Amino acid sequence: MPISKSLFQTLRQRAKYRCEYCHYPEILSSAPLSVDHLQPQSLGGDDNLDNLALACRRCNEIRYNFTTGIDPETQTEIPLFNPRRQEWSEHFIWSIDGLQMIGQTDTGRATCNRLDLNDDRRAEPFIQNARRQWVLAKLHPASDDPRLSSTS
Repeated sequence: MPISKSLFQTLRQRAKYRCEYCHYPEILSSAPLSVDHLQPQSLGGDDNLDNLALACRRCNEIRYNFTTGIDPETQTEIPLFNPRRQEWSEHFIWSIDGLQMIGQTDTGRATCNRLDLNDDRRAEPFIQNARRQWVLAKLHPASDDPRLSSTS
């Protein structure tokens, strides 16, 4: 059963109209972003606002019902980023050119890895190609997202 329109609107506003994982701006989509259950319904999660995140279709489909990922640096299984309990800017940063999301913590790295946020496992980096166009249009990264500096 879908959530109510008012709950969905609250969710969208709280997320600043962008995917809470990759920060894809909803304005670039021909449809609203989707509802992601942080604790998947298949694992007992509910429709409470505290269990919901706004997600682009790509992140939502790749995340599926996974709640953990492997940190490629330590090879440890780590809980995925939870936008209700964690701050995005503490776990992720954009490359200088804005094309790659870089995990700064075990949570960030495990989430980037599980959700393949840079298309590292694909023959062609479609998401980076799209981000390049968004950067040119000045629609990405969001002004409040941290970026690597040239002095980092």
